[in-house]
Amino acid sequence: MATEGKQIAQNKKARHDFHIEDTYEAGMVLTGTEIKSVRNRRVNLKDSFARVSQGEVWLHNLHISPYEQGNRYNHDPVRTRKLLLHRKQINQLIGMTQQKGYTLVPLKIYIKNGVAKVLIGLGKGKKKHDKREDLKRKDAKREIQRAFKDQQLGR
Repeated sequence: MATEGKQIAQNKKARHDFHIEDTYEAGMVLTGTEIKSVRNRRVNLKDSFARVSQGEVWLHNLHISPYEQGNRYNHDPVRTRKLLLHRKQINQLIGMTQQKGYTLVPLKIYIKNGVAKVLIGLGKGKKKHDKREDLKRKDAKREIQRAFKDQQLGR
């Protein structure tokens, strides 16, 4: 799924810990001070996850820092936030997350057409040996790129 727009935050650990099988773009229901903090890049996706409950998708543990000029109207930094998806997408997610091992992981937050969006991935947890294999593959690819670069420079 193409994500044109200004990237705010990315969950780099998600692709290391999960096999991402499908991605969905969702809007977020935010308050005024939250969107101002998001635009200031004061967001942390590290331990966040999404969950389907009562026919709606909710984002948990997303930390949006309080807005500095927000005074008494500031928000709770880790409150549960509603995600906006089409009914057909929500029904697909309900079906997939009921299967064993599937979870919804936020991959990145970005601003698209002035609206805050989150890219959530349907992922299945990786085992320890899968993570090691991915690291080996990544290191081998890096070595090949380095050797190719050195060969082109004539070293």
